[in-house]
Amino acid sequence: MAETTSDPLRESLESHIGKSMSESGASAAPDPVNVPMIRHWVDAIGDYNPVYLDENAAKASRFGGVVAPPAMLQTWTMARPDITVIAERGGSPVELSPGHPLSILNNAGYAGTIATNSELEFERYLRPGDQLESDVVLESISERKSTGLGEGYFVSWVTTYKDQNGAVVGSQRFRILKFKPKEESPS
Repeated sequence: MAETTSDPLRESLESHIGKSMSESGASAAPDPVNVPMIRHWVDAIGDYNPVYLDENAAKASRFGGVVAPPAMLQTWTMARPDITVIAERGGSPVELSPGHPLSILNNAGYAGTIATNSELEFERYLRPGDQLESDVVLESISERKSTGLGEGYFVSWVTTYKDQNGAVVGSQRFRILKFKPKEESPS
């Protein structure tokens, strides 16, 4: 029989699984879906599909009007970052409460953060004027792993995006590795 070792840190984090990662619950997007931001995205990414900016082409399409690129879903609800101390927060754009799972990991020495993957699902295209809100729920925390970057935990959460009518328009599963950076050996 394999011997299991206790991991008090992970055990303390298990109580957060399935719960909102925000103390205030769902957060509203600061701005509605809008053409200027769609234009910035199109120019930055180089995706010049005419249904994103050309009203005539969009009206003639199956959409009947301008739509936002689906991959923009997350951008509408992203917090405005305070970049002055972002590294000290482990890459978080905003200050996290001490009881937040990522704060708990940071304070336990797992201050390294690297995104490992993201999966997006879209229920419908967004249109200018849509006002979104998002809620982030902690999905899972792996057992402690040994990786090339250092010892750490894979942390996954799911963000659900809803429109002004409460209808789900999409979701994103996001996974990061929170790790203790390996100490560099002297040369």
